[in-house]
Amino acid sequence: MASSGGNSSGSNQKLQNSGSEGDLMDQRKRKRMQSNRESARRSRQRKQNHLDELMAQVAQLRKENSQITTTTNMTTQQYAKVEAENSVLRAQMDELSQRLQSLNEILDYINSTAAASTSAGFDGAFEMDHVFGADQSSYMNHNSWNMMYPNQPIMADMFMY
Repeated sequence: MASSGGNSSGSNQKLQNSGSEGDLMDQRKRKRMQSNRESARRSRQRKQNHLDELMAQVAQLRKENSQITTTTNMTTQQYAKVEAENSVLRAQMDELSQRLQSLNEILDYINSTAAASTSAGFDGAFEMDHVFGADQSSYMNHNSWNMMYPNQPIMADMFMY
């Protein structure tokens, strides 16, 4: 009986030892689970923070995109306006160039007629009457191209065809 009591007390001790080992294992398992939960919580928090940063970046980029689009549209409108003004100015330049060419042709004709009449002995009044009409030739003489006022504008309309 002593031996059976010894066996029972030995198996009791083993049960106690394995019970305390089981408690220790349960405690380690609970600690590991708690650590894993905390790690997962921190990971979720990092993901959420990263997502919040990305959303803020998206909002900022959309705002910048909107500003750039507005600036581009304004610049495009200004470009179109300047292009239209350039087109008008080019047309005016072409018209004025044609007028200048016409005036130069008239001057060349007058100078050649005056030179021919001077060499032929005429005083030039007949040719001036012929080119400008009798009314306007009275305002001019041989020296009329040497104006007293060099900055005086030329009336181009009276030379128009």
